[in-house]
Amino acid sequence: MKKVKTISVIILLAVMTGCGRSQQLTDDFIIVDVTKSYPEKELILQDFLDVEYIPLDDADEFVTHGIVMSIGKEIIVVTNIPINNGIFFVFDRQTGKGLRKINRKGQGAEEYINPTKIILDEDNDEIFILDNSIRKIQVYDLYGNFKRSLRFSEDIRTYDVLNYDSDHLIYYDVNYIWNVLDGTNFHPSYHIISKQNGSITPKIQFPFEKLITPVTVSGNLPYLPRTWYPMVPYQGNWILMETSSDTVYQYFPNKNTINPIIVRTPSIHSMDPEVFLFVSFLTDSYYFVETVKKEYDRATQTGFPSTDLMYDKRANMIFQYIVYNDDNADKIPVNLKSKPLNHEIAFWHKLEAYQLVEAYEKGQLKGRLKEIAADLDEESNPVIMIAKHRK
Repeated sequence: MKKVKTISVIILLAVMTGCGRSQQLTDDFIIVDVTKSYPEKELILQDFLDVEYIPLDDADEFVTHGIVMSIGKEIIVVTNIPINNGIFFVFDRQTGKGLRKINRKGQGAEEYINPTKIILDEDNDEIFILDNSIRKIQVYDLYGNFKRSLRFSEDIRTYDVLNYDSDHLIYYDVNYIWNVLDGTNFHPSYHIISKQNGSITPKIQFPFEKLITPVTVSGNLPYLPRTWYPMVPYQGNWILMETSSDTVYQYFPNKNTINPIIVRTPSIHSMDPEVFLFVSFLTDSYYFVETVKKEYDRATQTGFPSTDLMYDKRANMIFQYIVYNDDNADKIPVNLKSKPLNHEIAFWHKLEAYQLVEAYEKGQLKGRLKEIAADLDEESNPVIMIAKHRK
């Protein structure tokens, strides 16, 4: 098993302060002013990412909302809303054919109660299902047969988990909600853990003045922005984000080093309400991020207003962006902010069948999307669009 060393981070704050420019400063990191208005720029998705469409089998036993949980080279795992009904659908990635349903929800030692994350590991023919309610990650084979449990200690609340390598998972340990509700003192951290026994490496932590969480309380209930992803895969490395820090870091596993890649200004510690900077994904040409204000109104169920930003490496400028799908002449902006799943895929997007049928009848589609839409009806399962990084 690979040995993962302790990570320490030292940032020279003087390098990152005293400059209000929202542009690239060095070859290593950029500065983004979260209060500034930026010019708009339109992009075509296919100009910087490869696009794949998966029409999900709509046989009765595979009717699904099409919420993607994990994507591998051969299969795709989706679920319905709510996810805690325990049912997961496995489809063939190439054809969209339904392969099987998995449901291990229950009270037994080999079951889960309230699953929140699914991590697919095709190299080892395993599926990892996170269940914080029982402090475990339950491990199954690709057919849902139980293999083992990875147990967490009582003080860990795992917000996110991703596949790290053949032997490890990476997870973000954060007690945000518990900290807000009961005032406990907690320093969020990243861990790389064994897939076999759950053994944990030393913590990866970043320095900050005080804990600032993206959780806001409305009507005595906690709310969290849906697009807060603390870990983003990038070219075999990892983008790691801590909301209490003004710096976004890139972790290089092969070198065991961490470098700043984005610095936000003004400091999160100077704002009320806070405006966070979240990373969606990065490519060779662009960094896609968003600013999110820490505001939520429970009565109207609205909040966390956001602005989509993109740093263009070639132009050395930051823009507000709109991205369109070239396979659809109806210029509907593409939502790029799904949860990052692995190093191959930048994001996924669900295309509803009734919308594709309407676009097809209007002659707005082309290419593979047009071929798929020709065989759909309004009651068909969704089509999953996958945007992939170019090799």
